[in-house]
Amino acid sequence: MLLRLLDLRNLPDFILLSTVILVQATGAALLLWGPAWVRVLRLRWALTAGALVSITALMGGFLLRFARVNRLFPPWWADWGRGLIFTWAFVSIFLMVAILISRRWLRVESLQSPARRAFLHTTRAALFCTPVIATGYGVFIQRVNLSLREQDLMFPDLPKDLDGLRLVQVTDIHLSPFLSERVLARAVDMANETRAHLALVTGDLISTARDPLDICLRQLSRLRADAGVFGCLGNHEIYANAEDYVEQQGARMGHRYLRHRAEGLKFGQATLNLAGVDYQASRKPYLVGAEGMVAPGAFNVLLSHNPDVFPVAARQGYQLTIAGHTHGGQVRIEILRQDLNIARFFTPYVDGLYRRDDAAVFVSRGIGTIALPARLGAPPEVNLLRLCRA
Repeated sequence: MLLRLLDLRNLPDFILLSTVILVQATGAALLLWGPAWVRVLRLRWALTAGALVSITALMGGFLLRFARVNRLFPPWWADWGRGLIFTWAFVSIFLMVAILISRRWLRVESLQSPARRAFLHTTRAALFCTPVIATGYGVFIQRVNLSLREQDLMFPDLPKDLDGLRLVQVTDIHLSPFLSERVLARAVDMANETRAHLALVTGDLISTARDPLDICLRQLSRLRADAGVFGCLGNHEIYANAEDYVEQQGARMGHRYLRHRAEGLKFGQATLNLAGVDYQASRKPYLVGAEGMVAPGAFNVLLSHNPDVFPVAARQGYQLTIAGHTHGGQVRIEILRQDLNIARFFTPYVDGLYRRDDAAVFVSRGIGTIALPARLGAPPEVNLLRLCRA
């Protein structure tokens, strides 16, 4: 590996890697001696340094994802290295807030009584420790704290024979160094315990082409449901050039990945028309031609990894859209009753049930993580959806 690092073709990427490591070392200094920075530096220099650490770390993490040097390390090292970079970028944002608050307190600390100064000192230390502790909780505890979330979906025109139909959803697995096969096996067991009529897999089985796709498919082959296992593909299958492989391997184990096609499923006298599409990129028109898969007289369900297709799906005649993709924001913080998470900058459909007239979309938080190896306020989940007559 050392010889490959010394290869001149890898020199630009090696310089990039070294720069990112240097930035992280600077960030560590900010973390360990944050209160001292407040006293020594002017506020604007402290905040500028913190902003540079955060922005450079974030950019470095994205660049390393695509850089050649990324392939010189074992997948576990490369993924966790990027994960730590993204984690530090996240933590440093909150440390800048702590610096800002600490600076304000320092201006009045000399005017306070000794007891008041001791209280301010303790509180200031807590401000710097809280982001680190919260991130540690998100990385080591909530990231793997898998649960089953149940949701009743009410429809006034639901056929009588579909009333009470149970759909179990597994999505956004991202099997990688951030999510072990053991956690995925637990998710499959949890899904099977629901004894659902239908099992649905809605994309992003892995994160990159180097991730263990065959292991993921092997675990998913254990999924059981009365009417079968169906799925659609996510953006990470496209990034890994694995769309055809997933479809073919799925067919071998009896799973049907619906790639711009639909299947009619009979339940008593009622028909559930289940359609699926590959990942719908935001830069293109959504669901081109998907209206042709809508079955008149049936209850139409669309599997789409991207929930943003929902308004188009509703207009085309799909009563229910089932999606993932957002991870529920993955890191969510509520401040003054405002839900803060990065997913809200990209989509209005972040987590849970949304309605538009008589149509609905359900967005799952999924199981795995991407970029940041942590979940906070958006724990991983398997979903049991029940169709109900309103």
